[in-house]
Amino acid sequence: MPSRQKKPNGPEKAATSLPDTAVREAAASLAAVDAELARRYPGDPGTRQPVHTVYVPGEDFAADTVRSWGDQALAALDEHAPDAGTFAAVLGLPDHLAEPVHTRVRAKLEREPVDDIRVDFEDGYGGRTDADEDAHAARAAQLIAQAYADGTAAPYSGIRMKCLEASVRDRGIRTLDIFLTGLMRHGSLPAGLMLTLPKVTYAEQVAAFARLLEAFERTHGLRTGLIGFEIQIETSQAVLAADGTATVARMIDAAGGRATGLHYGTFDYSASLGVSAAHQAGDHPAADHAKAVMQVAAAGTGVRVCDGSSHVLPIGPTPQVHHAWRLHYGLVRRALARAYYQGWDMHPGQLPTRYAAVFAFHREALEPAAARLAAYTRRTGGDVLDEPATVKALSGGLLRGIDCGALDAAEVTAVTGLDRAALADLAAPRRGNLTNLTAPAG
Repeated sequence: MPSRQKKPNGPEKAATSLPDTAVREAAASLAAVDAELARRYPGDPGTRQPVHTVYVPGEDFAADTVRSWGDQALAALDEHAPDAGTFAAVLGLPDHLAEPVHTRVRAKLEREPVDDIRVDFEDGYGGRTDADEDAHAARAAQLIAQAYADGTAAPYSGIRMKCLEASVRDRGIRTLDIFLTGLMRHGSLPAGLMLTLPKVTYAEQVAAFARLLEAFERTHGLRTGLIGFEIQIETSQAVLAADGTATVARMIDAAGGRATGLHYGTFDYSASLGVSAAHQAGDHPAADHAKAVMQVAAAGTGVRVCDGSSHVLPIGPTPQVHHAWRLHYGLVRRALARAYYQGWDMHPGQLPTRYAAVFAFHREALEPAAARLAAYTRRTGGDVLDEPATVKALSGGLLRGIDCGALDAAEVTAVTGLDRAALADLAAPRRGNLTNLTAPAG
């Protein structure tokens, strides 16, 4: 009778064939690529992103500008949509969102009406002399420093200077210098400081601006790389170079890690392509193409893309205001669906529809996102089979909703079982580790 072979205890050890030297050689050959990936594509910083940027001409900026915008926005609501039902009917909000959105919009306008404000010394500026601009830049620094000191500042504040083209270069640099030096004289650079470099056409202009900021840091003993800036995309050359490559990708690299955002300039860009005035809008195919190129160039770099503005202002009789509100609301919702989570607002009357669109977008997403996250993290299955990368997007969306005030952290935890730290872990996994996304135990 043949003897039976004894079965090994436990699972059989997995067999491999590749020599250790081959594995080490592969790692060594990719070391430079690993370093390049880490440098160029660090991922989103995970910080709060403002839902909009408000532009105010340098000569008009005052100590009460932020509060004044909130008061004007509330007055517009009171006059043209005095209750939740009216506001919802104007915008086409479903009944279940009418009261929550209206309540949160009013609360936002009362508590923190502006997320991000830019004192404008470029297209919107009306100062006539160099002395005017010197005075307005110094005043902007003083007022912003004081607002941060007394707690009345917008979370993010800064200036848009003139561009670095030869005709206005010296003036733009001087305004930048006066503003930054003024902030230092009044204490320090605020954590929410934002600078916008407009009408960029060549990556060399971005590199020159980065060197100017480095020189300022060196002069004041500041950490190198402390001051970041936004690149405004307003010309065709900023999207497509003469050799057919994407200029905007070069610009991000030329910033040397200082680029924080790419802002789309709706009207300058459209005009540069010959789009007639009647059709210059954020939903024009030319705008879609430019923003798509910006989005791909910025993906993974930590640089955020910002949509442009609507020039149809909600002023005049109620039917006219309602028309402008519907247009603005629709453009913002369209941008959000395309992952442009920030845009420009040019008038206080646009604040109600900016926040209504953002809040409705995130509140509509809450229950579906929560159900999909719960199914994934608890391994219970569901009617949607989510990839780990989608879980990252779901978590990131809920965090954006919390940051902007559309959602409360407690309600998100209640429906997902995940606190903010757990959501952050899911939203920002280590590079190359998407397959190991899991929820913390407990």
